[in-house]
Amino acid sequence: MSTRPGFTTPEGQPDDGNTDFAAANPSIEGFEHEERFAPAREEPGFEHLVAEMAGRFAGIDPNRVDDTIVDILRRIVETLKLDRGIVWRRARGEMNVLPTHCWVRLPLPAAPDALRASDFPWVFSTLDEGAVVSFGNRDDILSGPDRDSFERCGLQAAAILPLPSSHDSDGQYALAVSSITELREWSPGTLDRLRLAAAIIGQAIAHRDAHGALREALDEVRRLRERLADDDDSKDPRRDSRGTRASRLIVSQSPSIKRVLAEVEQVAPTPATVLLLGETGSGKEVFAQAIHDLSPRRQRAMVKVSCAAIPAALIESELFGRERGAYTGALSRQIGRFEAAHQSTLFLDEIGDLPADVQVKLLRVLQERVIERLGSTQPIKVDVRIIAATNRNLERAVEDKTFREDLFYRLNVFPIVVPPLRERAEDIPGLVWAFIDEFSKSFGKPINSISKECLRDLQRYACPGNVRELRNIIERAVIVATGAQLDVAAPKPSVRAPQSAMTLVDLEVEHIRAVLETTNWRVRGAGGAAERLGLKPTTLESRMARFGIKRRPA
Repeated sequence: MSTRPGFTTPEGQPDDGNTDFAAANPSIEGFEHEERFAPAREEPGFEHLVAEMAGRFAGIDPNRVDDTIVDILRRIVETLKLDRGIVWRRARGEMNVLPTHCWVRLPLPAAPDALRASDFPWVFSTLDEGAVVSFGNRDDILSGPDRDSFERCGLQAAAILPLPSSHDSDGQYALAVSSITELREWSPGTLDRLRLAAAIIGQAIAHRDAHGALREALDEVRRLRERLADDDDSKDPRRDSRGTRASRLIVSQSPSIKRVLAEVEQVAPTPATVLLLGETGSGKEVFAQAIHDLSPRRQRAMVKVSCAAIPAALIESELFGRERGAYTGALSRQIGRFEAAHQSTLFLDEIGDLPADVQVKLLRVLQERVIERLGSTQPIKVDVRIIAATNRNLERAVEDKTFREDLFYRLNVFPIVVPPLRERAEDIPGLVWAFIDEFSKSFGKPINSISKECLRDLQRYACPGNVRELRNIIERAVIVATGAQLDVAAPKPSVRAPQSAMTLVDLEVEHIRAVLETTNWRVRGAGGAAERLGLKPTTLESRMARFGIKRRPA
């Protein structure tokens, strides 16, 4: 036999919840049913009880609210000489109405486990309007469904009052006091005091619920702290990220990126030409934007040109502009990107793909800061800062005669090598969170966690597409996400079976050669091959001599 909390009989015995409430009838032993009204009474003790209730609930321990409500119900029922007092709760969107607190005279039946709101349409529509329901005789109830339902419950008279302070998103409470053994008249003074009692009980329940919600929130915070304490990767990489003042997309946890940012901050205030070198997708455009944002030219927008995306026949007019009639289809004058970038910054991406004839004109602009529109001989003075970027080896292109040597030296005033993502694994958690924030906001999917296993898998993944590929991986993961925790599966690299098994020495030679290629065969200094391999320059040079690693001729 189970016990329901908040349900008590006069002798202090818990209600077992098994009493058949529908079996209540006027022939209950010890009570004589009479079709008469009990006279309207103004019980002087009730007024004092209401005043006492306010004092009892003031500053009460939330854990004692339920027991106190049951005792208050007992006092109300006994003072008003009624039979039963119940606090009911109706959840939002549900038809069942459940008792939460009850006190009843023995041997009368306790409250049922549940009622259906549809059986009492008049009662609940009245309560929804914030009004009180009271009747001293079932015959006075005009609503047939309500009258029949009260008759099945065996109630002769009742007063039902909403608890005004307990309306919330979860449901509504009501106080019901009733008589089963006799009819009853409700005086205005009694109903007014019952309203006060309902308001006090409602405030106590709201206080208890708020305390419970706060306790659950604190417990959740404690559980999260314990989980994070056990996680060696517990720090939120978004908070630990160190980026440049100019761009939140640059995460600088790794030493290599910190060195690049130091170079960016050194060159940004100057008008010097900058050449950004690095693999595709490594973020060269982001660093170009950072240089511009830290420069005195930041008041005007940086102008961007992808030299590889514009057809060779149009690249000249795009860069330098054209006059009307300069060529077939040129129906109007158009300024070029250099004029648009006057007193600002021009970012020339993929500069290694610039056609040879345009390279000559670009060299003149860099030397003289003067352009001529296509179809015109009128020189135009421009004040433009140049930032160029490429993923090609320009030194080899110079040797191959595909890139002008004099233009290379004009561009190579302040070279900055942007390291690939595989050499800055410490930055991956911060980048992941930056992309999560971007896409969760864009797609309307709140993501608040990602497992450390996923982050470690991403850090171990070589990511040949660098930051661009990582961004695509996170975008896809957010699209397919179904919960608040993001699950990211790092792509499996495609492995080609070698023609013959490679020895460990062969693998080491290939790795050293690959790193040397990314540094233009520069061994020493910041960003050199020795630093990237974690070796002393003398050690690397001795291994190169031992293995016969030499730069291949053009």
